[in-house]
Amino acid sequence: MNKNTDNSIVQLASELRWKLGDNFHDKLTEGIYTDASLIAAQAVEEHGKKRNYTLDSKIDKIVTSKKWGFPIMIGILSVILWITITGANYPSGLLFNLLIDTLYPALKSLAAKIGMVWWLDGLLIDGIYLAVAWVVSVMLPPMAIFFPLFTLLEDFGYLPRVAFNMDALFKKTGAHGKQALTMSMGWGCNAAGVIATRIIDSPRERLIAIITNNFSLCNGRWPTQILIATIFIGALVPASLSGAVASLSVIGIALLGVAFMFLTSWMLSTTVLKGEVSTFTLELPPYRPPRFWQTIYTSVIDRTLIVLWRAVVFAAPAGAVIWLVSNVHIGNLTLADQLIGWLNPFGVFVGLNGIILLAYIIAIPANEIIIPTILMLTVANLNLVGVGSGNGVMFELDSNLDTANVLMAGGWTVLTGVNLMLFSLLHNPCSTTIYTIYQETKSIKWTTVASILPIIMGFVVTFLVTQFWHIFIG
Repeated sequence: MNKNTDNSIVQLASELRWKLGDNFHDKLTEGIYTDASLIAAQAVEEHGKKRNYTLDSKIDKIVTSKKWGFPIMIGILSVILWITITGANYPSGLLFNLLIDTLYPALKSLAAKIGMVWWLDGLLIDGIYLAVAWVVSVMLPPMAIFFPLFTLLEDFGYLPRVAFNMDALFKKTGAHGKQALTMSMGWGCNAAGVIATRIIDSPRERLIAIITNNFSLCNGRWPTQILIATIFIGALVPASLSGAVASLSVIGIALLGVAFMFLTSWMLSTTVLKGEVSTFTLELPPYRPPRFWQTIYTSVIDRTLIVLWRAVVFAAPAGAVIWLVSNVHIGNLTLADQLIGWLNPFGVFVGLNGIILLAYIIAIPANEIIIPTILMLTVANLNLVGVGSGNGVMFELDSNLDTANVLMAGGWTVLTGVNLMLFSLLHNPCSTTIYTIYQETKSIKWTTVASILPIIMGFVVTFLVTQFWHIFIG
């Protein structure tokens, strides 16, 4: 502090003394105590009564409590996922009717009228267009519902409370408390969850969050989980309990994903990504009414459409590959039949089959087309008559019973269904997420780890479940 500053302070004190007179010290002291009293009055009532909580504090006492915090958190996220799944059915149906039931036949008719050669017709319409149409109709509605709801929670101020509740759990695994938010975002889309890891300042902990985000069950995998659970798990109980049991099994898979996220985070933080857990001050913002239009813009433009565009870009070549492997012949067999025969021994060994493995290989750009691809490959491989629309043409059946009949014709059992649900959770990320991981890390090494690690875990888990099943269930 220089001399000029000292003189200024002395001059200011002199002016205050002149204005306040002889009671300068008394009045200054009185002012300090008055301010302190006002501050204290906000927290403590007179005579030692209970704390005077504001409305925010009263809410926080419930939503961040050890007793109610986790049940409320699971309940809110379950409601959001339920709204997303049930609410997406109708718009998905409309898009499916428009893009596949109406526009697809129109394009086939147009191709026939102009005399387009069969292989170009198949490649462009049956392959590329159908894959893109399927991804848009299945992927767009859930994202358009989930992301706005998630952003509303963020604007309202609840998501920091989620991070607060889970901070201790993530710290025990060597991860960052904010990973709770990126995990929740991953339930909408893993690519969006990876982007959301930008909120984590520590490079090490951010990398852990990126690698493990695939264990959040994204919206592209929910339809597969629900369908398989309904067909194979729900069928094990009386019809009156079927829906409830199937739903609980899907929720169980989602929670299992959280457990694998914790396990993998701990494994990484104690081996290749060792380091101190960073501390951070988590400020709980006040609750406030969400900004509706800004929420719509942020969730639809910045999240939904960008992620959807990336998925479409990767789905187009996937559709071409699906059609080609189903129509290119090597000898008397298609390339798909050759690959299925080659993959089947390993697939059966880990409790799956060659068709499932091939579907996950060629449909890597989008989880949304896994079931249509499996059905198409099953019908083509078994030469089933009266089902589907031809080699390389993905399809879905109108009833779960018809779908079950096709799958069971392919040798599926309850064990196959259970293993598919597990493998759907623990397989490699889709190509959109893989590309996003590389964009965020700029590292081929860590992109490879994030892509390979889940699928290894998936094979190990399905193998162990298969061995347990054969030993104890038969």
